[in-house]
Amino acid sequence: MPKPSPTRYRTTNWSDYNAALRKRVSLSVWFDPEMIWHAGKTGKRGRPETFSDAAVQICLTLKVLFGLPLRQTVGLVESLIQMAGLDWPVPGYSTLCRRQARIAVRVPYRASGQPLNLLIDNKASSAVGPRSMPNGIKFRGDGEWQVRKHGPSRRRQWRKVHIAVDAGTGDARALEFTSSRQGDSPLLPALLAQILPEEAIGMVTAGGAYDTRRCHDAIIDRGADAVIPIRRNGHAWKEDCPAAIARNEILRTTRHLGRTLWKTRTGYHVRTRVEAQMNCLKLFGERIMSRDPDRQTAEIQIRIALMNRFSALGRAEIEAVR
Repeated sequence: MPKPSPTRYRTTNWSDYNAALRKRVSLSVWFDPEMIWHAGKTGKRGRPETFSDAAVQICLTLKVLFGLPLRQTVGLVESLIQMAGLDWPVPGYSTLCRRQARIAVRVPYRASGQPLNLLIDNKASSAVGPRSMPNGIKFRGDGEWQVRKHGPSRRRQWRKVHIAVDAGTGDARALEFTSSRQGDSPLLPALLAQILPEEAIGMVTAGGAYDTRRCHDAIIDRGADAVIPIRRNGHAWKEDCPAAIARNEILRTTRHLGRTLWKTRTGYHVRTRVEAQMNCLKLFGERIMSRDPDRQTAEIQIRIALMNRFSALGRAEIEAVR
């Protein structure tokens, strides 16, 4: 029997998507002269802040976008302010470094108006070995060429990124940044807690690593349906709660239809979109510059904010060609 030919795809809005790709590095998109640059009065004792959180975030955004150190970032912002004809002061590199550790990064996102279909994924490091290819976010250690040539060293350290992406808009809605030893499933309740309670969640699509009671309980508590494949050695649970009943229904359906057909019918393969977003996250660089955990978290949050802004500028609309 001949092997079926793979499905071909084509982009239907190539001209608009091409224009959006050019806008991603346009300085006029990222630097707004109408922003609130100076910090307002807080009413607290002590010296007030000079720069607002929005001013600090735009400086750090330009730093991540162009892969600049802090001093070069200050020079870029200073030149932009001069070209805009503004008399704003420029935060120094020490100010940016200090504020990065405690800034509340604002991550923009678009509301689809429909119950969310959250796609869960994480980017971690694989097993360490002479031929291993780590896929986490590195902040200390040798480069990959030296690892392939001489083997990994003990100084290599990685962090793990967990994100939840809205399948409708492609925007990341929740983020957790942990150590490489942190498991996957314990972070799912924390990701769901970042979604506002008044915002409905329709489905939560995740990998087999999230087939745990804690994850199913968290999904049922938000009134959502779980699209999680049963583990290879999975067995029926005692039906003592709604989460166990829903999970056993997935197990029975999988055994009746088969694993492949169950994934097709439930739309499980849409999870490839969050894996594509993880790839975009690493395009900013496989190494983060910060060493402090709080600064590292802010740097990853700014990457997520950039990705959401990229999606808002324009996304590729792809359809299958038979």
